[in-house]
Amino acid sequence: MTIEIIDESGTGLDARHFERLARFVMDEMRVHPQAELCIKAVDADTIAQLNEQWMEKEGPTDVLAFPMDELRPGKVNEEPEEGVLGDLILCPVVAERQGAEAGHGTVAELELLTTHGILHLLGYDHAEPEEHKEMFGLQDELLARWRAQPPR
Repeated sequence: MTIEIIDESGTGLDARHFERLARFVMDEMRVHPQAELCIKAVDADTIAQLNEQWMEKEGPTDVLAFPMDELRPGKVNEEPEEGVLGDLILCPVVAERQGAEAGHGTVAELELLTTHGILHLLGYDHAEPEEHKEMFGLQDELLARWRAQPPR
């Protein structure tokens, strides 16, 4: 897997940590081993501009997902598709606020947003109640397995 982490946020994002997390999530979701993903951390002004340009919403948001080849999770006993998963744009400043409000801190919030974004890139959504239940349940399972691993 090719996972590129770009930190333009000025917050000192731990690129290795989030590369390992992305690799873990993609492995768990049986994404092809040659798939490509780019995660970029940006400041609040940049994500606000992207949010307005692409989502037609005002103000900064926490994560934006831009799928490329519409890859889907691999199925057991089937070879997953090769291709470019897409781009995730994270905003650590928004994550810091949300993490404080949720009581779990910035890193945990960025882990949640990274996992959430990868699931969006894999075609999951949460617009409908059943979709919401499936996506957030899977997100919680993935994060629990990630956090249960021995420290790296």
